[in-house]
Amino acid sequence: MVDERRTTTYLLYARKSSESDDRQIQSIDDQVSRLRQLASELGLTITEVFTEAKSAKKPGNRPVFDEVLRKIENSKANGILCWQINRLSRNPIDSGRLSWLLQQGILQSIQTIDRQYLPDDNVLLFNVETGTANQFIIDLKKNVKRGMESKVKRGWAPSMAPLGYLNDKLEKKIIKDPERFTLVRKMWDLMLTGGYTPPQILKIATSDWGFRTRTWHKKDYGGNPVAYSSIYKLFTNPFYAGLIEYGGIRYPGKHEAMITLDEFERVQTLLTKKGSCRPKGKTFTYSGLIRCAECGCSYTALLKQKILKRSHVAKQYTYYYCTRRTKKVVCNQKKVITEECLEALFQKELAKYQIAPEFLDWALSKLALKTVGERETTEDLKKTQKTALTQAQTELDELITMRRRKLIDDETFVREHNKLNDLILKLNNQLNETKLRQEKWIELTKQTFLFAAYALNTFTNGGLELKKEILHGLCETLKIKDGNLIITPYEWLVPIQKVYPGLWQELRRLEPQMSTANIDRNEAFESIRTRWYTTIEDVRKTFERLNDDSIYIPKLFVGNSGLQSV
Repeated sequence: MVDERRTTTYLLYARKSSESDDRQIQSIDDQVSRLRQLASELGLTITEVFTEAKSAKKPGNRPVFDEVLRKIENSKANGILCWQINRLSRNPIDSGRLSWLLQQGILQSIQTIDRQYLPDDNVLLFNVETGTANQFIIDLKKNVKRGMESKVKRGWAPSMAPLGYLNDKLEKKIIKDPERFTLVRKMWDLMLTGGYTPPQILKIATSDWGFRTRTWHKKDYGGNPVAYSSIYKLFTNPFYAGLIEYGGIRYPGKHEAMITLDEFERVQTLLTKKGSCRPKGKTFTYSGLIRCAECGCSYTALLKQKILKRSHVAKQYTYYYCTRRTKKVVCNQKKVITEECLEALFQKELAKYQIAPEFLDWALSKLALKTVGERETTEDLKKTQKTALTQAQTELDELITMRRRKLIDDETFVREHNKLNDLILKLNNQLNETKLRQEKWIELTKQTFLFAAYALNTFTNGGLELKKEILHGLCETLKIKDGNLIITPYEWLVPIQKVYPGLWQELRRLEPQMSTANIDRNEAFESIRTRWYTTIEDVRKTFERLNDDSIYIPKLFVGNSGLQSV
């Protein structure tokens, strides 16, 4: 009897599941080598060798496999030599194609390392083995999904860590990236000011800070500037606020949050503002920061060049004017204002809040003592927060029960589930921060008085970005009418503006050259300091009343190279 395998021409097909170069690197070479040895032992004729690194779990995903079947259908060969039947198919579509070719006799033989499949064989055997390979993929998918869902519920993201974080492969957790965490947080700080677009922040991070992505040594890539699209993904990723988004549902994470939930929501609001994310062709210092007090439209800038008659030297001027884009309101603001005049107005406004060094020293000393005295926790507040947290968790459990009983649909479940998870995360953060809230308010008060002491000089001597930060620390909106600056300062600056000028005048009258007796001077001096302490407390109480984590105050300090911002 003639062995049909000897009269069959075979196409050798070898496949590995992973497309990456660092996994199963020897798999294909080992398959080809062992199959050639088998062909030699059995006397099989191999006309071509085909290899590919693609998954077989989906049909139409393997161009080389499709080419093998086309050659079989075109009678270029009538046999396939492979390692196992699961190398050919792990899905019912490709399995059906192979089974049909066998039944029609177009495919005369499938030879694996341990058995042969022929057209006359019982079709059930082939279907069972290909079905087993398919079931392996189904079971694997279920197990992987179950494992990922379990990991998410434990508070850990089953994915690659975003910028600023690293995957701890040993502990299977996500940890801070010591090289990039602080810089990414600084990107969020710039975005929170409202004065920068994502492309501008990307340019600062890349050019000024030298920020680069982490390097992957095994895969030989990374270490590049952040991509344009990635900066938007960064500012819309709730992972930075301590949340894990999986399957459309947000879960509280156990990784260290980079920002608060309030800060994340503020950035989302800034990103959705009209024109807030669009890059501009020409950058002017204060463009986009000023609005018209009459019609509410933005001020824009225009660069003009004027040639001086005497020296014939060209000089450039930047003019700011109302765009008057709305047709609903008639605007009569036709007066333009130069950048020099605009800066003079800003400096005049900042001067209203500037305090002398001795007043800053008093404030810092008082706040240092206040910090020591405010370290005790407020038990009533903690009890209220725990009650609210328990109630939110109960509502979440009831929601899950309702979904399990099919009393609500998927859309409603996902929406309400995300709301409750966000609330639970917020309450947990508040509960954990109860001990630190007083210190946080004191720290904001400290930064306010540092801002008052250094803002004017920092604005005068600083660069473009620093000037913008100072103005955003002064008020929310800058308005111009008839060439005059109209602003509403932040609430925490108002007590300083009201009290400081009078106290400063009183202090000047108590200088040594004045004729006042020492005892009278001491009593008057203490009176000034006592009233200043009251002002400090008023500022602190303002932050306590607002209780807003998104408050931004530029952190100014005096460094070796002069006034700076952190």
